[in-house]
Amino acid sequence: MLKLAIIGAGSVVFAQRLTTDILSWPELQDSTIALMDINPERLDLIGALANRLIVEQNLPARIETTTDRRAALDGADYVIVTIQVGGIAAVRPDVEIPHRYGVDQAVGDTLGPGGIMRGLRTIPVMLDICRDMAELCPSALLINYSNPMSMLCWAIAESTPIRAIGLCHSVQGTSRQISEYIGASYEDVAYWVAGINHQAWFLRFEDHGVDLYPRLREAMQKPEIYAKDPVRFELMRAFGYFPTESSRHNSEYVPYFRRTRELAERYAPPWGRDYNLYVGRQERYYDAVRRQVAGEEAIPTDRTHEYCSYILHSIETNTPFRINANVPNTGLIANLPSGCCVEVPCLVDNTGIHPCHAGDLPPQCAALNRASVAVQELTVRAARTGDRDAIYRAVALDPLTASVLTLDEARQMTDELLAASAPWLRFGG
Repeated sequence: MLKLAIIGAGSVVFAQRLTTDILSWPELQDSTIALMDINPERLDLIGALANRLIVEQNLPARIETTTDRRAALDGADYVIVTIQVGGIAAVRPDVEIPHRYGVDQAVGDTLGPGGIMRGLRTIPVMLDICRDMAELCPSALLINYSNPMSMLCWAIAESTPIRAIGLCHSVQGTSRQISEYIGASYEDVAYWVAGINHQAWFLRFEDHGVDLYPRLREAMQKPEIYAKDPVRFELMRAFGYFPTESSRHNSEYVPYFRRTRELAERYAPPWGRDYNLYVGRQERYYDAVRRQVAGEEAIPTDRTHEYCSYILHSIETNTPFRINANVPNTGLIANLPSGCCVEVPCLVDNTGIHPCHAGDLPPQCAALNRASVAVQELTVRAARTGDRDAIYRAVALDPLTASVLTLDEARQMTDELLAASAPWLRFGG
């Protein structure tokens, strides 16, 4: 019987999605799923939901819930991580403090001051998980879904012997979106995507060998299509290739779209993230899950496009499958730094996960990626060493921050951010 550990299962909606995906495969239904979280209330909720699904579908799976991370990891074959260190209390100042300085992040979980602070809080915890894995389940595959994806995967690869990949849904999500923009049948579309997480590039986008980029550029001229993705269409117009992740996210990774309220409202509104709306939306998610547990609503069981369950099925059944995953750059993208975290196509079968060589990115795409990689590198270094200067430099090099603040302002803002995150910060590893 397989044992799957989900660390951070209190992220109820995401844990629900992963659990139902895994149990949708007959070959994976005879598994033990250990759900672990430090929040007992949310843990009980996802545990009750998973058990209800098992009863309703008469599945042989076994659900365990625990607040003890080591108990969840003990003997696991796969470890899925979906943590957010500090919760909403930690992430709110990541966005609200920079906004007071004029650095308006749409999300703040991947790059920018918010992504840097989240990385500093999360990397030590992730390395703790890896140390426990090295003792309790050294052969397990770690599948990371937590952000900042690139920083976390970079730190794991640099500091631990654990086999790990990072997964995101932006590649498959974007491929569906742009297929819809041009009216193409998704079943006929083929693509080759490489770069870094949330900023990978559709290097090829085809239908039976026919380049679909001319149709995408034509679709961009239609106001109703352009309005759905203005930032990414502008990046494609300027740099030649369409990036992954949403316009909202992409607007904060580059210096062009959020320097002013006018720009933000034009390309990726709103200006200023309201975390009260975010909290309310989360509570609505939890309310929906409570209704599902009570039998008042059906539990969604359609398999999603998240790669996780497909990877488990592919490895366990030797069914070849292709994904895009975040892995160390061992020459996979030749014009990005060695050792950084890249998102590339990977082949999966029962011998494991095999990243594909992507060669050189177009130089303009590599240049945009390298701006983010510099921030990631300094953040990983700071998390491991406690080097405060590395934190200042990471913030100063962030493309959006640099387009708005002086060096002195960036340093002052960083000091405020570090003070706000102090309860969750510890360096080393």
